[in-house]
Amino acid sequence: MSEQTTSSRGRREAWEWIRALGIAIILAFLIRTFLFAPFVVDGQSMETTLHNGEKLVVNKAIYLLSQPQRGDIIVFHAEPTRDYIKRVIAVAGDTIEMKNDQLYLNGKQADEPYLAEKRKEAKQKGVPLTEDFGPITIPDGQIFVMGDNRLNSRDSRAIGPVDVDTVVGRAELVFWPFGELRVTR
Repeated sequence: MSEQTTSSRGRREAWEWIRALGIAIILAFLIRTFLFAPFVVDGQSMETTLHNGEKLVVNKAIYLLSQPQRGDIIVFHAEPTRDYIKRVIAVAGDTIEMKNDQLYLNGKQADEPYLAEKRKEAKQKGVPLTEDFGPITIPDGQIFVMGDNRLNSRDSRAIGPVDVDTVVGRAELVFWPFGELRVTR
């Protein structure tokens, strides 16, 4: 085989590798920008559902097709340089109220099974898990969010209802630490 043929084949092979790498980088960028993104839980506001330092996959595309629903765990832009992760408690048009540590949604008692462990802790301390508030009617284009660790959460009780336009996506999966791999619902 001639030296020129070997050189030509080497250039073609190098070009194929560069092209494949370029396509992979572009696909990774598009997936991260439009479909899924990693998110690191910062703080204890969602305990016992999510824990500080856990890494999640956030579905960014889901809300292109629908609106956030009650019970969804979402990531949203709360501050210019900081995103929060909270649970959607109420959506536009809902009226919510907290009385005697019980959530009322549109006048009916709401079940919040994800709070069982934190309710026990609050009861042992002799304090309510969630202070009374409301009634509050959620305006169009907004949602009311709260952390599952109600005694340690900066959420809609302090910052008000959240604009749906600030929602990054829905938390889908805890992928780190590997031993804690699970769906977030």
